[in-house]
Amino acid sequence: MKQPLIILAGPTAVGKTNLSLKLAHKIQGSIISADSMQVYRYMDIGSAKIMPKERQGIPHYLIDERMPDEEFNIVLFQKLAKQAIQAVYDDGRIPILAGGTGFYIQSVLYDIDFSKERTDGSIRAELTVLARQEGGLFLHRRLREVDAASADAIHPNNVKRVIRALEFYYENGYPISEHNAKEREKSSPYRFAYFVLNDERSRLYAQIEKRVDQMLEDGLLEEVKKLKEMGCHKGMVSMQGLGYKEMLAYLDGEMSLEEAVYTLKRDTRHFAKRQLTWFGRERDTIWLDKGQFAYDENALLQQMLTVLQEKGICYES
Repeated sequence: MKQPLIILAGPTAVGKTNLSLKLAHKIQGSIISADSMQVYRYMDIGSAKIMPKERQGIPHYLIDERMPDEEFNIVLFQKLAKQAIQAVYDDGRIPILAGGTGFYIQSVLYDIDFSKERTDGSIRAELTVLARQEGGLFLHRRLREVDAASADAIHPNNVKRVIRALEFYYENGYPISEHNAKEREKSSPYRFAYFVLNDERSRLYAQIEKRVDQMLEDGLLEEVKKLKEMGCHKGMVSMQGLGYKEMLAYLDGEMSLEEAVYTLKRDTRHFAKRQLTWFGRERDTIWLDKGQFAYDENALLQQMLTVLQEKGICYES
């Protein structure tokens, strides 16, 4: 029989953290972060990281695993997530993969094969130079010419992913979106339930505004100042995260603080919208709309437990 895996996904600021803790307590679960920023040390406020004192004794994985200047990508995430899942099984608990990075979740759930992405790096180096010379938008237009589906899914500012998609195309002669579509058709190696927590759009956007204000109050700018003093700069993958690139742009004199905050709120709303689009395209998802449960977390939790029992994944402890 396949081993169990629970996924709790959804857009930023929707409330995944609290619900994942409640679920973990009920089913003897451990939480594995599917977040591309919480993996970095010293990046706590901007990533909305759950701190040790807030974890309520629940084991957490893939948090504070890397230094801000270290490389982190989908291939490494998949490797570390698989190791974490096995560690959870060895501990006699049930893994809960929680976060908002849809492609990370997909890579684990369907065990996507990234072996064809291993190259000698020469094309990547050429594309990196081209990005510096011509800009990210130039590369994104080139990607659209050969892989429109990937161009639709990848923001022009995410130069690293644009380069990776172009690199795959030039190395293999066909789009990475085609490769990923085939991989997604595979059956999952897990007995799983894939929950997507959602909220009415205006309420979600209001929550995002509130979260950004709270981050600033909690010291986001000071956090980024310290990272800058450590040598972190906008060329690092870690510094491309929401909250970090905007505050860094302010500290580098590229915009006023007011402009940085406005940009952060706007881009976070856009990010949440893209997350919802991604999860809407995924198969096998179980949507949990908070309004339908009168914003009662216990009612949401009970619905999840009912689904898990029906699927034979686990039972309330």
